[in-house]
Amino acid sequence: MSKLGNLGARLYRGEVGYDFVAKRKIWYGISILITITAILGLAVRGLNFGIEFSGGAVFTTPKTSVSADAARQTAEEASGHTAIVQKLGNGPLRIQVSDVTTEQSRATQEALAKKLGVSTDKVNTDIVGPSWGDQIASKAWTGLAVFMILVVIYLAIAFEWRMALAALVALIHDLTITVGVYALVGFEVTPGTVIGLLTILGYSLYDTVVVFDGLKESSKDITKQTRFTYSEIANRSLNGTLVRSINTTVVALLPVAGLLFIGGGFLGAGMLNDISLALFVGLAAGAYSSIFIATPLVADFKERDPQMKALAKRVRAKRAAAAAKGESGEAEPRDAVPGAENDEDEDTGTAGVVAPRARGSRGRAQGKRR
Repeated sequence: MSKLGNLGARLYRGEVGYDFVAKRKIWYGISILITITAILGLAVRGLNFGIEFSGGAVFTTPKTSVSADAARQTAEEASGHTAIVQKLGNGPLRIQVSDVTTEQSRATQEALAKKLGVSTDKVNTDIVGPSWGDQIASKAWTGLAVFMILVVIYLAIAFEWRMALAALVALIHDLTITVGVYALVGFEVTPGTVIGLLTILGYSLYDTVVVFDGLKESSKDITKQTRFTYSEIANRSLNGTLVRSINTTVVALLPVAGLLFIGGGFLGAGMLNDISLALFVGLAAGAYSSIFIATPLVADFKERDPQMKALAKRVRAKRAAAAAKGESGEAEPRDAVPGAENDEDEDTGTAGVVAPRARGSRGRAQGKRR
C-alpha cells in the first residue's frame, strides 16, 4: 500500500487525524479575510462583462499581415471604446468592442477595412444589443437561483436543515471568491464563465455531500453514548474522507490547469480562459470550503441543540470522573476490524459508534472478568 493510501486508512480508522473542527475560528477568519478581499475587488474594479452581457460588436477580418496592436489602435480610435484583439490561427483577427452603437460599429468597420486595405464587406461584423445581454444575464441569475433552491431542498430532505444551511453558505463562499478573482484579474465575464460557475458548484457540492454522508452515519444514536461530543464525531468523519477529497480535487485541477496555463496562456484562447479560470479558482475554493467551512459550520449549528449540549455535558462529566480516578484522559483508537461497528458501548450498550476507548479501562475490565 502507498504511503498516501496507508495515511488514508489510518485517518479513516481514527488512528491519526487533525482537529479541523476545534480550530474552526481560524478557518472562519481566513475565509472572511478572503471574502472581504474579493468583495473589495468587485466594488473597486467591477466585473469586465463581455459583449454578450454589455452589448457591442465583434469584427472578424480576412487573413492579414496587420499586427494585433495596429488593429487595436485603429478600432479604438474609430469607436472611442477599448478594443480586445485576438489573432486567429495564422491570419485573421478578431476585434471585440463593447458598448458601441450601430453608427460607431459601422465607422469602426470602415476604418478597419481601410487599415487592412480591403473592401468593407470583407470585414465581418456581428452586433449584440444590450437588451439581449440583459436577457442573458437575467437567465443566468435565474438558473443560479433555481440551482441553489434545489440544492437546499435536496440536502434538507437527504440530511437535515442544518447541513443544508452549511452547504448553502459554503456554495456562496465559493461563488464570492471566484467572482472576486474575476474582478481582480480583469477577465471577461461571458456565458462560458457562467458555465464554469455552475460546474464548480457541482464539484463543491459533491465533496460536501461525501463528508455529510459519513457524518450522518457516524452520528447515528450519538446521544446514547458518552465518549464523544458531536464536534468530535464530525471531526473524525472529516478526517475519514480527507484523502479522498484531496485526491478528487487534485485530479480535477490538473486538466483545468492545463486549459488555463497552456490553452489560455500560450495559445491565447479566450473562451478557454473564461471557463478554465472559473473552474480552477472554484475547484480550489470548493475543496477548501467542504473541509474547513461546511463541516465546522454543521458542528457549530448542532452544538447549539439542547440534546447536543446535554451530551457534551455528560461527556465532560465522564472524563472528569475518569481523571479523578486516575485514569488517563487520552484515548486510543479501536482497531477497524470486520464487525467492529457492531461492538457495544461499554457504558450504554449502544451499537454503531466506532470510537476510541479510554486507556486503562480495557485492563480494568479484563481484571474483573478474571
